[in-house]
Amino acid sequence: MTVSPRANVTNSPRRSAKAVQSPDTMRRNNLSVILTLLHREGTLSRAQLTERTGFNRSTVGALVAELSELGLVFESEPHTAGRAGRPSPLVHPNEKIAALAINPDIDAVHVGVVGLGGKVHRKIRYEAATKPTPVETANISKAILDGMRADLEVMDRVVGVGVAVPALVQASDGTILLAPHLKWSNQSLGPLLESALGLPVRIGNDATLGSVAESIHGTAHGYANVLYLNGSASGIGGGILSAGAPLRGANGFAGELGHTLVSTGGALCHCGRRGCLDAEVRVENLLDILQVDSTDHDELEAALMGNNSAQLLTEIQRQIDLLAVALTNFVNIFNPEMIVLGGFLGTIYSASADRLRSGIDSGPIAGIGREVKIEKAVLGSDLLLIGAAELAFAQLLSDPAGYQDDIQTS
Repeated sequence: MTVSPRANVTNSPRRSAKAVQSPDTMRRNNLSVILTLLHREGTLSRAQLTERTGFNRSTVGALVAELSELGLVFESEPHTAGRAGRPSPLVHPNEKIAALAINPDIDAVHVGVVGLGGKVHRKIRYEAATKPTPVETANISKAILDGMRADLEVMDRVVGVGVAVPALVQASDGTILLAPHLKWSNQSLGPLLESALGLPVRIGNDATLGSVAESIHGTAHGYANVLYLNGSASGIGGGILSAGAPLRGANGFAGELGHTLVSTGGALCHCGRRGCLDAEVRVENLLDILQVDSTDHDELEAALMGNNSAQLLTEIQRQIDLLAVALTNFVNIFNPEMIVLGGFLGTIYSASADRLRSGIDSGPIAGIGREVKIEKAVLGSDLLLIGAAELAFAQLLSDPAGYQDDIQTS
């Protein structure tokens, strides 16, 4: 296993491109196009790469050969039974090029090892007795990764660490300005993790990263305008994909969709208002009825689907109706092609899909709600780890050759 240098700073920007590209710059950009396509699409033949990129065959061959030399992709022979003509080799992203992913929440710290292509090699959920502090998050993450030593040793390279936090995260430097449920404010988690793990760290909002993960590797793949809403122990957050790019806002804070009003004079929210979606649609209400205390996605879903009590059904319907109010507003504002529901929101949608569908069909103006697809996030408990890993992979994907140069010259 090769570990990338710590010299790469947290949330470092991409290298700036020259107005007129030199042949070397063009080659590096083309390497990025090929590697990013394989990372997002999975295995493709050289012929498919030629078709998708518009490059000629010899260019694709040279780029694939260079990426193979860098250890980022590998080729295999295709299945040729019954086919005429010369077969086109298959090109695979190297899943042993890995990123570490961390997601602290109010009751647990999740840590995973994610390979190129979005493959989750290993993940661990550490149950926390109390809300972890930034220092505790760094210490817990290090302890978990120390225990994953065998998994890490079989990786070819670990490129860095991505962190998904339920918080307002300043885009410029990854500072956590406010994580209300964790009770963090003005925290620099990145340096703590870099010191503990010896790897470059990038940090982002969990819901935004969830929307990125679902758009690249999940149910929203291929859609350019997507609204993602996630429900977890830390509340409700959102992410918006507009014209194929995440909507971030001036400071990276766009997507605080949990603080839309759904019930006038309703429950008090931590933001100081009453009736926010985040205050009204809560996983704790479901846990109380189920008499369980774990918010693990898979365990919660099993418990919900195994309980048919009238009390639970009433609470699910109440939450679905309030969710429909919020989503009606969002459809009117953002006009998405698809709504993706993650975490416990996806679970209650599965339990009462027709009720939510009816609310979205009838609420938005001009009937646009009827055109919106509603889907449950398919990445499940892997979602935020895959999203966090995208942060760590970003620099490698943007300049594969340059990233390798950094390693060799450090």
